[in-house]
Amino acid sequence: MQTKEMITEVNKTVLPNGMKVVTENIPGVKSVTAGFWVKTGSRHEANELAGVTHFLEHMLFKGTERRSSYDIAQSMESVGGYLNAFTSTEYTCYYSRCLDTQLERAIDVLTDMVQNSQFPEEELQKEKKVVLEEMKMYKDSPDDYIFELFSDNVFKNHPIGRPIIGFENTVSNYTRQDLFNYMADRYRPDNLLIAVAGHVDHEEVIQLINEKLELNSAEPTIDADQPLTNYEKFQIEESKAIEQTHMVMGRRALNFDHPDKYLLLLANTVLGGGMSSRLHQNIREKYGYCYAIGTFNQSYTDSGMFGVYIGTDKNYVTHVRDLISKEFDIIRNEKVNDKELSEAKSQLKGKLLLSQESTSNRMNRLAKSELYFNRFVSLDELVENIDSVTAESLLSFSQEFFDPEIFSEALLVPENR
Repeated sequence: MQTKEMITEVNKTVLPNGMKVVTENIPGVKSVTAGFWVKTGSRHEANELAGVTHFLEHMLFKGTERRSSYDIAQSMESVGGYLNAFTSTEYTCYYSRCLDTQLERAIDVLTDMVQNSQFPEEELQKEKKVVLEEMKMYKDSPDDYIFELFSDNVFKNHPIGRPIIGFENTVSNYTRQDLFNYMADRYRPDNLLIAVAGHVDHEEVIQLINEKLELNSAEPTIDADQPLTNYEKFQIEESKAIEQTHMVMGRRALNFDHPDKYLLLLANTVLGGGMSSRLHQNIREKYGYCYAIGTFNQSYTDSGMFGVYIGTDKNYVTHVRDLISKEFDIIRNEKVNDKELSEAKSQLKGKLLLSQESTSNRMNRLAKSELYFNRFVSLDELVENIDSVTAESLLSFSQEFFDPEIFSEALLVPENR
């Protein structure tokens, strides 16, 4: 499969205060997506403030000195754009997608939210209720619950394993001052990245940021040391009032910059990358043991997490476990044939290319390249690395990675009735 990356112009500027601005000008589009990325996530929180990063993300939409929460919501929707945000383990992003003619408005709103939010007490108390309801929603969702249970045990006693949303007792105790203090510690210029992709001029973005954003803290952001705890294989089981059994089999995996990450990407695709994958074909299609099955591969700065998720009947658990283990054994001992490997590569490259038709996706890739690699990683480079994987190198990697002695299991089973 041949690929050809759209010719774009990528620029990067580091401002005197340490803030980074990266842009990608994409010819032929009329939209632009601007993202304000803060290099802070749930792993950077003190234990007593677990979930505060996510809560703060909510509160930045609740009003500034010159905009009410309604004004913020209406500011971009009134011109056909939108505002949104998300929180992860290692970063927070506030972003807006709009027509290129509305870029100044988007940056004005985002900068206002980041530096002038007021956290009204009434809104604070209301949002606590909202987030507590969000927690209940996740707890009522078995697939969300099993992932949280698995992550907590893969990274036992480490902030990576904590739920991003926090805990009921921590969220209930936040104060306005906690939010202001956390922003003062983490929302500093050297910890902020502005990423813009679409029909955009780099110098215009620099000018707008200099005009509108006044984060002048000279103090550098301090990241506490977080040495990884030892990973120990586990097998845990919990029960809930559900109809189906949910299972995850997995292990700690690779960090973002690991030299074997493309090998794992291909192994992940072969095993669980869609309806044609081995696990889907051999467990759902051949035996009908499940409706949903797939693999996941999550990377962090210093570690990662890989696993297989399946929802099945409690009577099929032993069969499913054996079949998954059999697939691991096959990929450890037999080379992937040329046709299957070529198709897996084409699948990965196709997804990459299709994702680039969205300015939002391009903004995300632009930002993550800078956050994790401190440079722009081109699509051509990604494709070259995917193509460099051979059947021999994949087998060598799989022999060690899919060792059954390393894989753990989390089960969520129906309560006895």
